[in-house]
Amino acid sequence: MSNEISENRSKLKDFIASIATISGDLSNITAPPFVLATNSTVEVPQYWADHPHLWAAPALEEDAQKRALLVLKNFLGSLRGQQYAGRREEDGVKKPLNAFLGELFLGSWSTQELGETRLVSEQVGHHPPITACYLWNDNVGIRAQGFTEQEITFSGSVSIKQRGYAIVHVDRFEEDYLLPLPDIKVKGLLSAVPHPELHGEYSLISSSGYVSHIKFLAGKSSLLLGSSGPKHAFEASVFHADRPRDTLYSVEGVWNAEFVIRDARTGAEVEAFDVRTVPQQRLSVSDIGDQDPWESRRAWSEVVDALRQGDMKGVTRAKSVVENGQREMRKEEEAQGRQFEPVFFKRVESDAVFERLVTHDTGGFSVDRQAGFWKVDLDALAKASKPFHGDLLPTNQRAGGGAQTRERSEPTVSHGTPEEESAQNGTPVRQDDSAAYEPRTNPARKEGIAPVEQPTNEGEPTDAQVENFLRAKTGNVRSGST
Repeated sequence: MSNEISENRSKLKDFIASIATISGDLSNITAPPFVLATNSTVEVPQYWADHPHLWAAPALEEDAQKRALLVLKNFLGSLRGQQYAGRREEDGVKKPLNAFLGELFLGSWSTQELGETRLVSEQVGHHPPITACYLWNDNVGIRAQGFTEQEITFSGSVSIKQRGYAIVHVDRFEEDYLLPLPDIKVKGLLSAVPHPELHGEYSLISSSGYVSHIKFLAGKSSLLLGSSGPKHAFEASVFHADRPRDTLYSVEGVWNAEFVIRDARTGAEVEAFDVRTVPQQRLSVSDIGDQDPWESRRAWSEVVDALRQGDMKGVTRAKSVVENGQREMRKEEEAQGRQFEPVFFKRVESDAVFERLVTHDTGGFSVDRQAGFWKVDLDALAKASKPFHGDLLPTNQRAGGGAQTRERSEPTVSHGTPEEESAQNGTPVRQDDSAAYEPRTNPARKEGIAPVEQPTNEGEPTDAQVENFLRAKTGNVRSGST
């Protein structure tokens, strides 16, 4: 155990020191295996609706003003699940697996009152990484679609800038709501419980004219060790766009626990809502053996198994099979002059609903117009069937054998690659091109030496900070077999 902790302490320091030297986007950086979560980024959209009754409530409300408030309530109530990706808060956050191009996540929730709510999420972009999703419940008549492109940078804390948006549509009233994707900072990277903080001011904008304005009140950051002041605090107001000074409802509190809704006209409390008391309903997905090879949990199953066993070498080997296969797939596409085609989403040049509603708050939304807008392909949604990509696997192999086929765990793909060597040594690798930059190297460290407090370069952790992080996060780590 002590040797493993010592080894990972060196890797984590090298990783943080290396990303601190990169001024650009870190979205495609490969993190050391021991800081990885057991889910992919393509799974995150499920937390928009893991309180199905809360998500569907606007479709059952007759009053437009109250519908706007209910959309705001679900938006706030979903943040805890999204930001912690279903993990317990006391366990902190880990980095999700980087979704590969074409990765899918399909599932549904069923309740007696609402019927079935369904989700399809797909990784539609790689450079830049873009995830698109579609949620719908035909029984009550509510649906939502959106896309996000993330740019990740590091300066003492991890900053995640999100480009994109979501649109909720309520069928019965032909009503649309434009929803933002808040920027995030992960604070306390080396504390026992690193946590996300949302930053900035945003608006939820309805086609009926109602606007909900949110201001996130993040505490002061303390580089790698966390923040002072309240965590996850916010304040919000609901008003009509024609009368922005006449607040109808005010909301304040913390998005991971309790917030209070008040009627601003009378001061009366409408509701004290505690998201912790509302059970999250687990998404139902097919068994691994019944999933398409491009579905997330099947594609990453060997990686997740190794993570759960604490087999870090096994994680690296299994990840390399998928990642190297994806690199080869991109090379073949480039050589043949073609592009990868998503199954359920299509790129469009503009979105009339977005363009109409965003005029009420142009500063609260960021869209990479060069990367395009992404909309669900309803025809494909109705007709697509497994296997979604024929016999092509995410590893660039062919199902059922053939000259290009290799076993998923074949060791030849997991030894001697620059990506694996760098990841095992704690230095980041861009997934598209391992030679895109020269990571900073650090002097070799002797294993087994107790950490000591010593001066470091700005942004670098001390040995003691790394030791505390690793003992909190990787107490079950064991050496993997080769």
